[in-house]
Amino acid sequence: MMQIGEIIRKYRKEKNLTQEEMASRLGVTAPAVNKWESGNTMPDIMLLAPIARLLGITLDTLLSFREELTREEINSYIQEADRRFEKEGYADVFQWAKELMETYPNSEELILSLAIILNAQRMIQKIPDEQYETFIEKCYIKVLKSQTEEIRYRAADSLFSFYMANKQYEQAEKYLEYFSREDPMRHWKQAYIYSMTDRTEEAWKTYEEMLFSGYQMMSATFQSLTQLALKEDDRERAHRLIDKQHQLAKVFEMGAWHEVSGGLELAILEQDADTAIEIMSKILDAFPEINGFVQSDLYRHMTFRQPREEFTDKLRKNMLESFRDEETFGFLKEDARWQQLVNESK
Repeated sequence: MMQIGEIIRKYRKEKNLTQEEMASRLGVTAPAVNKWESGNTMPDIMLLAPIARLLGITLDTLLSFREELTREEINSYIQEADRRFEKEGYADVFQWAKELMETYPNSEELILSLAIILNAQRMIQKIPDEQYETFIEKCYIKVLKSQTEEIRYRAADSLFSFYMANKQYEQAEKYLEYFSREDPMRHWKQAYIYSMTDRTEEAWKTYEEMLFSGYQMMSATFQSLTQLALKEDDRERAHRLIDKQHQLAKVFEMGAWHEVSGGLELAILEQDADTAIEIMSKILDAFPEINGFVQSDLYRHMTFRQPREEFTDKLRKNMLESFRDEETFGFLKEDARWQQLVNESK
């Protein structure tokens, strides 16, 4: 890849300019131009645009060797942008940021970060000028073509928010395609668009599906946390986590079976006969409501398949059979309550 000095020399010669003539036009000395071309020094940043204009090339061409900035350099520019906004007007900071982007046209991270900052400040300060809005939009669209997935995602998210703020809902909806279908935020954004475009039924259904899947994820997470606590023999923490699972099922109106099904493993581990038998009895009694959430108003726009009675009966019998396992429940062998419970169908 050509260095900036080589690019200056190449296009200077194509323009039939001597180093002295170029220096005179730029207001610098001929030795300065010679040092640029030999690679001993770099032109001042304020001279980059004039050099490009003089040579009849774009800044992209002039700076083609400077494709990337380090993370530290990008962060320093972001911090400088914040400092400038504290002291300078929007127009001045915008011009500074625009020139910086032109200086590093291939640094997608810098362009995206500065565009986000410019847009946030534009909204905070309620700057009405459309030229700023158009420039920011073009920045987002440019980096949307990035080969880096994270940058594409952030650009799509920025464009979604940009168009939503302008109430361009149809345009915003197009950018949902950049989000994974497994991403909860995609569903939330889609539901929000539904609600803003009079597609009320779709909005209800999508929000409710998010609630339902959210419960499943959180419940599984609490169960995994409980297993970790038990593995570390932290029973106090395990009790707290199990209590949270009970509360979670109530908040999400999942029905009696989900509310009572946790905690049995800990009761067995602690050989707590009273708690174990209480939980076992509640689990068996709750089987008719194993899908109690179907009756909840939280999910009234969703469609569920009701399990057949034969299925729940078989599931209950299997559960009852597992309660008869003496290796697991041997500590209850002499307890009349356990004997009555496990022999109910014999």
